[in-house]
Amino acid sequence: MPDSLDAPRLLERLQETLDAEVSHQRDVLAPLGGQTDLMLDAVATLLRGGKRVRASFLYWGYRAAGGADSDALVRCAASMELFQAAALLHDDVMDASDTRRGMPAAHRAMAAAHRSRGLDGDADRFGEAGAILAGDLCLTWADEMYATSGLPADEVARGRAIFDLMRTQLMGGQFLDVLEASTPWATMGTPERIERALRVIRFKSAKYTMEHPLLIGAASAGASPHVTQALSQYGLALGEAYQLRDDLLGVFGDPAQTGKPAGDDLREGKRTVLVAHLLDAAGDEPEVGTFFAERFGHDDLREDEVERIRVLARESGAVDAVEARIAEGAQRARAALDGVRSQVPADAYAALEAFIESTTARTF
Repeated sequence: MPDSLDAPRLLERLQETLDAEVSHQRDVLAPLGGQTDLMLDAVATLLRGGKRVRASFLYWGYRAAGGADSDALVRCAASMELFQAAALLHDDVMDASDTRRGMPAAHRAMAAAHRSRGLDGDADRFGEAGAILAGDLCLTWADEMYATSGLPADEVARGRAIFDLMRTQLMGGQFLDVLEASTPWATMGTPERIERALRVIRFKSAKYTMEHPLLIGAASAGASPHVTQALSQYGLALGEAYQLRDDLLGVFGDPAQTGKPAGDDLREGKRTVLVAHLLDAAGDEPEVGTFFAERFGHDDLREDEVERIRVLARESGAVDAVEARIAEGAQRARAALDGVRSQVPADAYAALEAFIESTTARTF
């Protein structure tokens, strides 16, 4: 993360806050006799990684509206990380993911613990149940941290409506993603496929990753309508570009950096803008279309088949088309931010400007 984004030791303070919260919740659950440690350990492990994007956006949204740095603000921002942890825990179960940030996903780790301890029953179902409950705990703790952040009550109340909107719309976006994965694309044209993929991006990722955290922070600090509108436009445009970059990394990224095996999105059959462009190119080549119909979305997709898709994506222009959308989103974000440059404190403006490059830069 650029130094300008972490100027107030933000990442370190967020980690300290999250560690303290997990410790507190261990005490709350202590009367259960330590039987919940396996679940708590999974949460603690997940909270020790990540880019802190959502927490950083809440923090800088507050500062962009003229609010001052404080430990209460950091605690409020940290609640976004608990909400993110809940989404990841549930998402990994729904996607049957094996890894998260280079380590076994929580449901896989708990299944392995079930086996090593010689417990009764199905280990995989145990792991999935444990991860779902861990995610539910994180949802509860996110609300608790937000409500008890220490920010003035009127500020917490101003941000609450967007906080609630974010949580509801993300769950709707998650369901859109599940539904889209089950909806046949064969009869659709490319524009419809792209629009449907972008709608999932908007509600499953872009809003809760950037736009909503920014607006929670800005509303809490009493941002003007003009600044609020600009931050909304900035956050949504950049959030969509960020997810498009993530979709490319899901196919081309280095597993050492992404924490997941390259090609996992292809094995999951993830309906992305990249795939929409690939299917468009495949329309003129029956052999390619047959290959996609038979192998896309299969968990036994081989590495040589993943590489074939990578080559097709580059040669067909699908990658270039997605890169163009990323560049356009970054430009729209920059234009929205420039429109309120004189109304935003210099340090907050610099941080939000630096985010444009750091979240959309090409890394493959």
